[in-house]
Amino acid sequence: MNWLFVHRRFPGQFVHVVRYLAAKGDRVIFISHDDGQISRIRELSSLQRILYRTPKRRKPAHKYLARMTQCVINGEAVAAAAERLRKGGFRPDLIVGHSGWGELLYLKDVWPNTPLLGYFEFFWRSSGYNIGFDKEFPVTPAARVRTTNAVDLISLEAVDRGLTATEFQRSTYPECYRRRLSVIHEGVDTALHQPDAKAQVWLNNGVSLTRDNDVITYCARSLEPHRGFHIFMRALPRILHRNSNAHVLIVGGDEVCYDSRPSGFKTYREQLLAEVGDQLDLDRVHFVGQLNYHRYRAVLQVSSVHVYLTYPFVLSWSLIEAMACGCLIVGSKTPPVEEVVSDGRNGLLVDFMDHESLADRVSLALRSPQRFGAIRTAAREVALKRFDLRTVCLPAQLRLFNRLASRK
Repeated sequence: MNWLFVHRRFPGQFVHVVRYLAAKGDRVIFISHDDGQISRIRELSSLQRILYRTPKRRKPAHKYLARMTQCVINGEAVAAAAERLRKGGFRPDLIVGHSGWGELLYLKDVWPNTPLLGYFEFFWRSSGYNIGFDKEFPVTPAARVRTTNAVDLISLEAVDRGLTATEFQRSTYPECYRRRLSVIHEGVDTALHQPDAKAQVWLNNGVSLTRDNDVITYCARSLEPHRGFHIFMRALPRILHRNSNAHVLIVGGDEVCYDSRPSGFKTYREQLLAEVGDQLDLDRVHFVGQLNYHRYRAVLQVSSVHVYLTYPFVLSWSLIEAMACGCLIVGSKTPPVEEVVSDGRNGLLVDFMDHESLADRVSLALRSPQRFGAIRTAAREVALKRFDLRTVCLPAQLRLFNRLASRK
């Protein structure tokens, strides 16, 4: 069969299914804007990839139209690349793409009779979800939020079917569109992410950490408020004071993905260290940056307590990967986390804003690890039953793909 995938950051959420389809001999073409993870996924390097180029962003007629302007530019570039494929004789059985950057806007004009499956990540709201959730930070004007959603709404009308990762993410969309959205997570390789009593993490300063150490882990793509970085940092003085042997491993980059940049500081790490750094034993707080997959997995495997905080927003892969590794989760009592973690059963939950309660829960877990063995086991069981790549998520994705492709 012929498959066309579109995602600005190759391969994005489609990494597992693209790998599978290519391995079984189907023709897979991927349109993307940049290389993303290509250097780390060698088996995808042989795929036929088309990189689209976009001109420098034009100045919008209104500041709220900046994102829409760029999305239209992206959509035009992707449609032009698709048109060249069409003229070359390529006929996809199914087109699969991410809605977030406008890349799906005009694909139906190139192949009107080809089914189009859109990946929809999050529908922005001016209140009730992530915006306005944390009173510490400015609220985005409602008019800007409504305008931002315009691209998703146009894409929802264009696609034959939508796909999203969790029930919470589906619930953010207008009710009239939810019936068109299938909920299928991308999946986690639970054979790769599993507990390992022999795991070891070597740090650049020569420190070596294993399961025998007290290790608190925190992972996010970027260290920013949407993922509770400020709350976690404010809990650390209390945690380290109570646990004199504990080490903290903080995985994540200093760029900003979802928040505005901090005022007066280059990064949120710099801002929070200015706030609480003099209360921390920085010899035990290790900012390790963004790691390759093997080192990242080892961090999860040596974890004594794994902290995962998020606004009511998209759920991170890292939470499911941590659960698959048998981590003891201390998470935020927010809807995306509550969909996966039940307090006292397969993890521990605290109010997002309450850094003192967070410190108390982490300290309790470090003092009495034997009390939480069953919770660790239950966390992995949830990962296996609901998010396993090979037995749950990939088969569900393929069933949806094949059902849509058969309608061509």
